[in-house]
Amino acid sequence: MTLQEYDYAQESPSKLAASCLLLALTMKDLGGWTPTLEYYSGYRSQDLHPLVKRLNFLLTYQPHDKLKAVRTKYSHRVFFEVAKVTPMDMLKLEEILKSC
Repeated sequence: MTLQEYDYAQESPSKLAASCLLLALTMKDLGGWTPTLEYYSGYRSQDLHPLVKRLNFLLTYQPHDKLKAVRTKYSHRVFFEVAKVTPMDMLKLEEILKSC
């Protein structure tokens, strides 16, 4: 979804990918940012928090009237319907990220 948003063009692809992974881990309650992830990504959890919050905001308040191709594609069963996953509550996400 970030490919359609000009605001994310300034972010490095590696930081964007790491932030997406942290958000996914948090949304699915699969644990946090481990030392192994920190080592191989080069990012500390705290470095990713602002971008993780922006990504969750993008998922929460996405425009539904145009640019539906990505959402439609990833709503399909082949892609495990990941576009249908409910975004996290912003306050809950904030609490979880503070504890990381």
